[in-house]
Amino acid sequence: MSSFRTSELSDNTFGMDGLRFLTVKTPNLKGRGDICLFIPDGTDALADLPIYILLHGVYGSSWVWALKGGAHHTAKRMMDSGEIRPAILAMPSDGLWGDGSGYLRHKNRDFGQWIVSDVPKAVYENIPSASEKSPLGIAGLSMGGYGALRLGTEFSEVFKAISAHSAITKFTEMEGFVEEPMDAYDLMNEDNDVIDSIRKNAQSIPALRFDCGKEDELIEGNRLLHAQLLELGVPHEYEEFDGAHEWPYWQKHLENTLRFFDRNCQK
Repeated sequence: MSSFRTSELSDNTFGMDGLRFLTVKTPNLKGRGDICLFIPDGTDALADLPIYILLHGVYGSSWVWALKGGAHHTAKRMMDSGEIRPAILAMPSDGLWGDGSGYLRHKNRDFGQWIVSDVPKAVYENIPSASEKSPLGIAGLSMGGYGALRLGTEFSEVFKAISAHSAITKFTEMEGFVEEPMDAYDLMNEDNDVIDSIRKNAQSIPALRFDCGKEDELIEGNRLLHAQLLELGVPHEYEEFDGAHEWPYWQKHLENTLRFFDRNCQK
């Protein structure tokens, strides 16, 4: 029996470059949510494929990692060359609240549980090569990096690995990107900075990496998070590269995430 009242999966006959599109109705969103999927060719007979969840930033939706970031092309190239093993990319929307939901629990909708609970279930209930045994990695850029870091550390029992690019690290940093005032988020929790979740779960953090461009306006927050993790003794990888808060940076450094996930999420 499906976990969702309704679900619609695109017909592979009309697909492109391994992309599929999935829509499910969930109480967490009080409506429907979209997921863009990349299913590697030749994996129909495989079982328990890892699922790598990629979270987008503000203004975007489920399509941007693929159609602005070329994530599926990067993954296919790396899989075809043998650099990484086959895995499913799951690229969900954030729930389409305002300029960006923050992947947080609002008073009337839980955009965090949409990602942590609904997205994996939607994939393994609709894609035969995935299952409840599929290892999960979670990554994102900007607001999506914030979501990946928060959700990945808060729900450490769910994810094998976490990666973030150019991440927002404090909830108040959202203010520089969105039209909505911060109090409009109507959040159910008060401790919404990345470090809050890490402090609460410091003994059970999954494999963790993050990076930021040296010209990115969020660089100081990422440097601070790195320093805080060192102080707490939390194992992690942190890297800085040339670049700003822009798609060419994320297109290039998605490779770092996929290699990291291949090391930590494959059985």
